Amino acid sequence: MNKPLLILVAGGSASGKSTVVQEILEKAGLDDVLIIKHDDYYLDQSTLPLEVRYQTNYDHPSSLDNRLLEMHLNQLIKGQSIEKPVYDFVMHTRSEQIEHIESKPVIIVEGILILENEQIRELSDMNLFVELDDDTRFIRRMLRDMKERGRSLESIIQQYEKTVKPMFHKYIKPTKRFADVIIPNDRRHDIAVDLIVTKIKQILGERK
Repeated sequence: MNKPLLILVAGGSASGKSTVVQEILEKAGLDDVLIIKHDDYYLDQSTLPLEVRYQTNYDHPSSLDNRLLEMHLNQLIKGQSIEKPVYDFVMHTRSEQIEHIESKPVIIVEGILILENEQIRELSDMNLFVELDDDTRFIRRMLRDMKERGRSLESIIQQYEKTVKPMFHKYIKPTKRFADVIIPNDRRHDIAVDLIVTKIKQILGERK
C-alpha cells in the first residue's frame, strides 16, 4: 500500500466542514476514503460526576487526547488498523463503543482544533480551513445541538457565550495561518474546491 494522503480540515463549530469535504470527494471521484472526527478524541471523563462533565470546555485544546490521535494517525499512515474511540455527547464522556478502523488511500480528519496541534500538522499533506460568519455558525450549531444532542436552548446559548465564541477567536481562528487553502463557505467556493481536487489528484498520481 502506498502512503495514504492525509488531509486536515479545520474551521469553527458548524462552519460546514463535513459538507465541504463531501463536495471535494464527489468532485475528485474518491470513494475509498477514511473520515475521522477529531471530536471522538475528546478525553474520557467517566471518572467525573455528570455535573462536572457538563462544565467541560470542548473548545479548548486541553480537552482533546491529541497524543492518542497522533499515534493512531502514524499507524494508519503505515497501513495499520486502529481501535478508534467514540465520544458520547449526551453523557459527556467516551462511549464504551470502539470502532475498528482500517487504513485507506485518503484519510481526512475534521475538527475545530485539528490545525492547532503541531505534531499532527507535521503528519499532514494538506491543511484546509472552512470559514463562515459567526451568526450563521451559531444558528446551525443551535439547531444541530437541539436535534442531535438533546440540548436545551438555554444551555446552548450559555455555552456559546462562555466558551464557544471566545475560544474560537483565541484558539481556532488563528489556526487559519496553517491552512494551505481557506474555503469561504458563505458564498460560492468552486475555485477553491477545484484547486484542492487538482492537488489531491496530483499527489495521489505521484504516489502510484
